[in-house]
This record gives sequence, structure tokens and C-alpha cells, in this order.
Amino acid sequence: MEKYDSIIIGSGINGISAAIYLQQKGLNTVIYEGSSTAGGSTKTEALTLPGYKHDTGSAIHPMAYASPFFTTLPLKKFGLEWVFPEIPYAHPFLDGSALAAYTDVEKTASQLEIDKDSYLTLFSKITSNWEAISSDLLGPLTIPSHPFDFVRFGLKAIQSAEQLGEHYFENEKTRAFFYGAAAHSTLPIDVWASSSFGLVLSVMAHKYNWPFPKGGASSLVDALISYYESIGGKLILNHKVTDIKLLPQSRSFVFDLTPKQLLEIKNTALSSTYRDRLSNYNYGPGIFKIDWALDEPIPFTNEKCRKAGTIHIGFTPEEIKDSEALTHKGEISQTPYILIAQHTVFDKTRAPENKHTAWAYCHVPNGDTTDMTSVIEDQIEKAAPGFKKIILARSTKNTKQLERFNPNIIGGDINGGKQDITQLFTRPVVKVSPYKTSNDQVYICSSSTPPGGGVHGMCGFNAAKKVYNDHFKN
Repeated sequence: MEKYDSIIIGSGINGISAAIYLQQKGLNTVIYEGSSTAGGSTKTEALTLPGYKHDTGSAIHPMAYASPFFTTLPLKKFGLEWVFPEIPYAHPFLDGSALAAYTDVEKTASQLEIDKDSYLTLFSKITSNWEAISSDLLGPLTIPSHPFDFVRFGLKAIQSAEQLGEHYFENEKTRAFFYGAAAHSTLPIDVWASSSFGLVLSVMAHKYNWPFPKGGASSLVDALISYYESIGGKLILNHKVTDIKLLPQSRSFVFDLTPKQLLEIKNTALSSTYRDRLSNYNYGPGIFKIDWALDEPIPFTNEKCRKAGTIHIGFTPEEIKDSEALTHKGEISQTPYILIAQHTVFDKTRAPENKHTAWAYCHVPNGDTTDMTSVIEDQIEKAAPGFKKIILARSTKNTKQLERFNPNIIGGDINGGKQDITQLFTRPVVKVSPYKTSNDQVYICSSSTPPGGGVHGMCGFNAAKKVYNDHFKN
């Protein structure tokens, strides 16, 4: 049986990233994947009707496009093309108006009337300095390379979205606009550090747009795997790992799994103390997801929404705040915050001619199986009258179905664990290195490690650097 320098278990974006980094260093690596296809949640399938391509998990990828690791890879040579919507994201209101996040900070601020100057104060400096702080933000806690810029950002990011929004913005619509980006965190709007997600995602829009891969999210995975195999890496599909002793001999094992799953692997030789700490890891809210085949584009009342790749639904700041608060109490909102992606407005390869797809989800309590179809469609109908009439077919997934699709989505949690202040930088446990377990040979590289959820590969990249430095650096 072949011997390896490193075996990576799980072919999600982070597992692939870890494998690529180690293979680039001249090591002999292999990825073991339990599914028939690579990619974890980053996949594209025909979920509704023939000819309609739907992203089964992640759909919009600004963090992948801007990833400090992915930008070093020749993915274009391996077929990856990026699609840039005219407007990164938009936020509609019941009176028919909408606010748009443009790639131009000034243009975005010009919509905000009384809040224009405050928006520029908040975002102009962060956007222009993003490269100086991004690598530090997308890794474990350490001494930052640009400490003053990092601290300035940190003092804003540590606040709740509600605190930051009320401090900078007087207009309710501007606050709802900011909360729409912040609520990607799945955190309540009034908890510490919830503003960090609103800040980072807004900067992504202003600096990079919110692009997505042409043809579907799987195009990103296909390019990554093709590159990995071109440099000598191996991918083994349909091989679920349950026992480390059943794997080939290796100097290191890197798991793209969440803590709950790692604890189920036999013979990892983890200490009882480490196992106890992993067992206390907290998972966040889940999602209820819908994919639609549509007869035409979503008929949003406001033109800005018709030109945006992503739409945030939450018609007032209070509605978004209440929706996220109820979720964390274990309750269901009847007017939930909703994320919508409309790819085919900009990418005609995903549907038959003159037809369209759409993708959406709302947050629900972890493990909840309530059917949110009508609730989600009713919310969209308020911003796009006639939406229900253009639905040709739909595919839905509740939290349990999502977990069956990808076992890393524990209880529907797409972020690999709760991303609150106690777990944002210390996930999965408080340790000198979050990637190294109590067994010197065993590492974890999933989104349950810093910097957490998102399609950026930085959890895998950071974990792989630790593996290399511990075992292979001369």
C-alpha cells in the first residue's frame, strides 16, 4: 500500500485547498471523499427540471474571488470563468424603493441622503486598506502585519451590527441595508462581533463585486481539482473514512470535518481532554433552502434588484433583528430575513433559453424541519409581485436534508459552527494552534477553524501551513 506525507479527509473547499498547498510543497498527498463528487457544499446539480443548473449549497463567491490563496492559483487555465453582476447586491423596501451596493463606494453612498457622509467615513478607508488587513483577518489570532489598520477595523468589527448601525446611520433604510449584509453571520443583530460580517461583505462588494463561477459553483471545484491533479495530487471518491487505521500509512492526517464528525472517527488517538472540549463545540442556526426553475426573471418592482446578483429581503431594521433573534430562541419567524441569488440574469448557461433559476434561503433553528416554502415565497412576492406565477418547479431542503446532502452541515448550520465572539477566532477550541489536535499527526481544516464559514479556502490553507511547518519544513 502506498505511503503518503499527508492524507486529507474530505474534499470540501478547505480540504482541497489544504491538499493543493501541501502538494505544491512537493509532498505526496491524497484526498479521500465519501461522496461520488468532490466539493462538499460547493456543487451544481439539476434539482428541478432538465436543463436547469442549481447550486446545491453556496452560490455567490466574493470571498473565493478575493481569497489570498486562490488568487495565487492558475484557475483560469483550468476552466474557471467569473461572472460579475451589474450590481453586487441590493435591498428592496415595501414602498418600491431599494438600495444597492455598487463596486463604487461613492456611488453607493450617494443613495443614502443624510447618511452619505457617514457611509463614506465607515467604508472608504477600510475598502482602500483591505489588502493590508485581509490576510490577518482570514487566519488565526496572531500579531497583525499592519497593526494600526487592523486595530482600527477591529474596534468597529467587535461591535454588534445594531451598535454600529445606530452610531453611523440615522435613516432606517440605511440600517436595514447594513443589517442585510451583517445577517449573513446567522448571529442576532445585537450581539458582539455581528458587525464584522456586514463590514467584510460590504467591502467585498465595493472592492471586488460579488461574482460567481460561470456555469455553476461546481466550476470552481472542477478547476481546483484539475489543478491539484495536474501537480500530482490524487482524489479518491466514494470512500467514507470511519477509522484512521484503515487508511494508508501517512505522516499527517488533515480532516475537513466539523468537531462532531471528527469525534466519530475511530483511532484518532485524541486525548480525553481535547475530546471533551470538542464535544462542547457549539453549532449555529440552520437554513431552509429553495431552488426554483422560473419562466422569466424575478419581477422585482425596483430596477436595482433586477440588476443585482444577490438580494437581501428584510423590509425594516426591526424585521431583520426580530427574525434573527427568534431563530436563536428556537422559534420561527413569519417574516424572515431572506437571501436570494439570481444567476441566470447574468449567466445564460444555467437554464434553457429565456428561462431562469433562483436560489434562496432563510435562517431557522438548528435541526428545525419546518417547511418555510410559503413564508419565503410570500416575502419575495412583496418585493416582486407576480413572482409566484412564474414558478415552473421548485426543490426544497430543510436542515436534516441538507445534513444528509453534506454531513458537515450539522443541523443545517452552513458555517461549520456558531460564529459568535467566543468561537470566531478560537474555533474549534482555545489552543495555541486551532488546526492542530492533541494528536501531533491529526489536524482539522474545516470551516470549524479560523476564519470560519465562507468559500475562501483559507481554513485549509492555514491548516496546511501548520502541517508543513510541523512535519516537513527543513
